[in-house]
Amino acid sequence: MTWLALLVGVVVGAVSGVVGIGGGVLFIPALLWIFHMNQAKAQGTSLGALLAPVGIFAFLEYYRHGNADLRIALLLAAGFVVGGYFGAVGAQHLSEMWLRRIFAVMLVVIGVRMLFTR
Repeated sequence: MTWLALLVGVVVGAVSGVVGIGGGVLFIPALLWIFHMNQAKAQGTSLGALLAPVGIFAFLEYYRHGNADLRIALLLAAGFVVGGYFGAVGAQHLSEMWLRRIFAVMLVVIGVRMLFTR
């Protein structure tokens, strides 16, 4: 199980580093399907894995090449701290079914929009 978790982390990190997506988009399905977690546990585990130090080296590489805005990143992080907390509080009051549906709808909406916009 340890090696599988490390392997999933490496794959998700590599894909996230290439396409710039949040690791949660990949971590959550992996935790659901490979580790057989429920939606709430997968979401909490994903957030734990994505704490600030995880992305620092990927961020520094983008920043070094002029492809990251430090000011905006820090503002996003500050907003995420507040929003993440209140979102997590709210999620504790939703059923497994609703958490899964909300996550799935967000993925579909984002995917369709990206597919059909310039």
